[in-house]
Amino acid sequence: MLQALHQRHLRLQPPHNMKKSILVLFIGLLVGVLGTIFFLGSPRTHRLPGTPLKPPDNNGDTSGTVTVTIDEKFFDSLLGTVFNELGPPQLKLSADRSQSAIQPAVFQNSCNNVVVLNSEAGEVKTSVRFTGGKIVAPLAFSGSYNLMAQCFQFKGTATASVDLSFDHSRQTVFGTLDVGDIQLENVSPLISIGLTAFVRHAIDERLNPFPVLPVSQLALSVPIHASGGTLKANVKDVRSEIQEGTLKLYLTYDFSAEAKQS
Repeated sequence: MLQALHQRHLRLQPPHNMKKSILVLFIGLLVGVLGTIFFLGSPRTHRLPGTPLKPPDNNGDTSGTVTVTIDEKFFDSLLGTVFNELGPPQLKLSADRSQSAIQPAVFQNSCNNVVVLNSEAGEVKTSVRFTGGKIVAPLAFSGSYNLMAQCFQFKGTATASVDLSFDHSRQTVFGTLDVGDIQLENVSPLISIGLTAFVRHAIDERLNPFPVLPVSQLALSVPIHASGGTLKANVKDVRSEIQEGTLKLYLTYDFSAEAKQS
């Protein structure tokens, strides 16, 4: 009887080679995750061009200032057109920086290190919201990532904040996405570390900074025939105010005149 129990115990023990294989696999995944984090670097956001937007100066001179108001419905319509008519944007890391940062998802291969922004996932809808004095962007995404010769398909959601700046030399209001909390579906904690770093890096590297409003298109050049010259106006300062559901941009113009050459 003792001999039978001993033989049964031996049968229940996993083979030594299986233990070794599991250990090698675990170490390989760990090295791959750490290598991914090292290669991608710590999460960071590209520096905003120009000067960060300040709130309006209520005690300042408001002459020469116009207000541009943008509400959440505008971005709902904009993003809806992108997703429905152009397809989900694809953010792919590539050594060839000359490639377009955003490519239609129809060109996505099975596993090519890509993050695809989706219109929605569960209760989360990709959108822009103005609330609590901040610009918030819920994001839904999916994608694939090659880690240690294994292709990991993933999907999840994230919450990002948006910061704005004005670059006077380029006459453009820019924005950057700062990705905060990321939630991945059905991914082990070990793999989640590497995938989270990849998602942050892909969004930052391929999107930031992005143009929000080219105010150069709002410059004025008006011929004043009766005075024999041209009135010109360029934006010299931009400020912002975030209210519930709306973003207000205050554009202050610098006026000048150019006399007609006789």
